[in-house]
Amino acid sequence: MQDADVPHSYEDLIRVIHDRYDGMSKSYQIIARYLTQNPNDVAVLSVTALAAKCDVHASSFVRFAQALGYKGFKELQVLFQRRLSTAAPGFDARVRALEAELGARADHSEIGFLRDLVVRDLTSLQDLLASIDGAQISRAVDLMEAAQTIYLLGQLRSAPVVDLLRYVLTMLGKRVVLLDPGGGLATHMARTMQPGDLLFAVSFRFYATEVVNIVEEVAARGVPIVAISDSTLSPLAKNAQVLFAVPEHEYTFSRSLAAPICLAQALTVALAARLQKTAGAPRIPIVTAT
Repeated sequence: MQDADVPHSYEDLIRVIHDRYDGMSKSYQIIARYLTQNPNDVAVLSVTALAAKCDVHASSFVRFAQALGYKGFKELQVLFQRRLSTAAPGFDARVRALEAELGARADHSEIGFLRDLVVRDLTSLQDLLASIDGAQISRAVDLMEAAQTIYLLGQLRSAPVVDLLRYVLTMLGKRVVLLDPGGGLATHMARTMQPGDLLFAVSFRFYATEVVNIVEEVAARGVPIVAISDSTLSPLAKNAQVLFAVPEHEYTFSRSLAAPICLAQALTVALAARLQKTAGAPRIPIVTAT
């Protein structure tokens, strides 16, 4: 790669990584995913610490950077540091404080588990607020409002997100179909979708095969797709009109759904505001009697 082609901004770097991702080796793909999902960590951690998180050798990070035209990893890391320095005021300080709180404790008691999960969730929610573009939310709500029927797709640990969406969207009067994997019918149900409908898909690593296949099939038929996933390198990304990339933070037991659930709620609140057209705050009708 000529020096003129070496990415000189964070945005250019991410674009190059996306363009080359499919042709990368397995270890380089692991590094690429980590770089795109954890830009704050990349800015402040040593290459040895980053390599340990990815379970690869530090030299792989150096070679990865060199393959992109940099002299070494530090030259690539500068782009992440520059990005972080222009983040929302006080954001990095809050994240670092939360991470310090985690690092300072080795408490494996029951309350210690709760504390660590809460701290990690606070970090993920702050990252969500800093990374999501208002234009993305507007575009997603445009598609949800215009859709004749909204089909919801999410399996395994993504299932609670689409369950929430089904409840709220139904209460808002939208026609909703959950592509339930029970009985092996999800793929067949998806084939009833029309271009005037919308597929809302949620999937995180390791991506459910049926979800990925349905997204590809539906996209080929011209049905618009809104997706929540964990990376812009997700297999859902290339087919989604709107992709919300919600990075997965380092959970030792299971992925937290705090950020995806919060995002799903935000989208439904924004949709409710449009549908209800009232001066007050949007509300969801109450099902149970008081």
